[in-house]
Amino acid sequence: MKLSDFDFDLPDDLIATRPAKPRSSARLLLAEGGGIADRVVSDLPQILRPGDRLVLNDTKVIPARLSGVRARDSAQGPVEARIEVTLLAPAADGSWTALVKPLKKVRDGEVIRFTEALSAEVDGRSEGQARLRFSLNGDDFDAALAEAGAMPLPPYIAAKRPADAQDRTDYQTVWAARQGAVAAPTASLHFDDALLDALRERGVEFTHVTLHVGAGTFLPVKVDDIADHKMHAEWGEVSAEAAAQIEATRAAGGRILPVGTTALRLIETAGQGGTLRPWIGETDIFITPGFEFRITDGLMTNFHLPKSTLMMLVSALMGPDRIRAIYAHAIAERYRFFSYGDASLLLP
Repeated sequence: MKLSDFDFDLPDDLIATRPAKPRSSARLLLAEGGGIADRVVSDLPQILRPGDRLVLNDTKVIPARLSGVRARDSAQGPVEARIEVTLLAPAADGSWTALVKPLKKVRDGEVIRFTEALSAEVDGRSEGQARLRFSLNGDDFDAALAEAGAMPLPPYIAAKRPADAQDRTDYQTVWAARQGAVAAPTASLHFDDALLDALRERGVEFTHVTLHVGAGTFLPVKVDDIADHKMHAEWGEVSAEAAAQIEATRAAGGRILPVGTTALRLIETAGQGGTLRPWIGETDIFITPGFEFRITDGLMTNFHLPKSTLMMLVSALMGPDRIRAIYAHAIAERYRFFSYGDASLLLP
């Protein structure tokens, strides 16, 4: 299929820059069978069935965006340059890969200072990224990053406004537990404690898995033939307990409904043999029309960027023609799009 098959026109004013308050008051497009209904997220206890299982990504977003200064000696004295850093992923040796702007303003061995406590040495550059070795590690690094960093809002929000203190709450799920993501699993942002309690009372069950969402989720597809696209890899884990819970629900006839494309990609990676098994590692699974879903029975997800890999994923789940109709309805009814936008519940 061609990249143009996943394109659509989106009015700029439908891109949400703040989430709905309260979280569960966001609108919910319910696409079930051949129908479309306009609901709200707080209706989920009436929509879902007892015995359904929601699969939740418990990754925790780090404040990965840093602003610092590089100082360099010259004949006229120290010359400083402002450097913007977005952390991408930690390496086993404690260093980090990062986007550094402007990359041409730093050399290997130079130090970028962010605060009195936190600095990083540039330890190599390639393909538009740098490797950074920070002056702190462990809990000391986490504390300094929490003080110095800003939440890494997606580019389409960051272009409209800077991250602020409110984003530290808004851009984090209420069940976030395992630190490591540089982007939020955004469908999960619609859940609050009251909604979770109502779902439990309904008999809906929950399983937590972990996929540390990377900045690659925002990378544009640059090939015309989507078969030529190379997917970014992200670290994830399905525990033995999570796998057992999901398989028990399947055996009992309940539906497996991942909340977000990250949870879906992870369980489909771990369930390639048809049975979900414990799994840990990096996945670069690329789901496009024609993909055979082995574990997933439906998906709760936000509305995605034109020509993105996530548009390809929802097209694979629902069918390209059906997704085009769903998105046309969402635009006509002025649903809010992308990370802070409204949600859809897709039940093929």
